[in-house]
Amino acid sequence: MSDRTSYLVLPGYQGSGPAHWQTRWEEADPAAFRRVQQEDWDFPEPDAWVAALDAAIATAAADGPVVLVAHSLGCVAVARWAASAAAGRTAAVRGALLVAPADIDNADVPALAGFRPVTLERLPFRSLVVSSTDDPWVTPERARAFAEAWGARYVEPGAHGHLNADSGLGDWPDGRKLLAEL
Repeated sequence: MSDRTSYLVLPGYQGSGPAHWQTRWEEADPAAFRRVQQEDWDFPEPDAWVAALDAAIATAAADGPVVLVAHSLGCVAVARWAASAAAGRTAAVRGALLVAPADIDNADVPALAGFRPVTLERLPFRSLVVSSTDDPWVTPERARAFAEAWGARYVEPGAHGHLNADSGLGDWPDGRKLLAEL
C-alpha cells in the first residue's frame, strides 16, 4: 500500500456535468480524483449507490487514505453508507467534503424518495459541510442540522445557489482550500 490519497468524487442527482467543479477537479488531476460511477443518475437507488461507494472505497483504500468529495445527493449517500459500513472500511476514509447536501426529506422529487429519511448519525471521520445561504435544495438551518448530526464543521460561503455549475464557481478554488483542510 502506498500513502497516496485518493479523492472519490460523488456527484448528486443527475450527476455533475462538464462545467461542475467536481468534473473540473477530476479533469485537472485524474490520477487523484476518481468519480464513483452510479448505474442510474436520474433514478437513483439508495442500495445501489451505497454499494458503488463501498466498492470504490475498497478499491481506493488499497492505495492509501481516501477522502470523499460529495455534492448534493452524494452527501446523503455518504451519510447512509457510513451508518452501515464495516468499521474497517470507514477507517480507510480520512475525511469528507460534503457540499450542498440536499434536503431530500423536504424535496418534491419522487425519484429521491428512496433516500428518505436523511441519515443523521455521526460520521466516523472528519468532515466539512459547505452550504450556501440561498441553496434551493436546503435551507441554512437544515444544512447546519446536518452538519451537527454528522459531527461536521459547517462552512457557509454566502449566496451561491446550489454550489454547482449554475453557481459560476468555475474550478472553485475556495473549495480546494477547504479540501486541503481534510
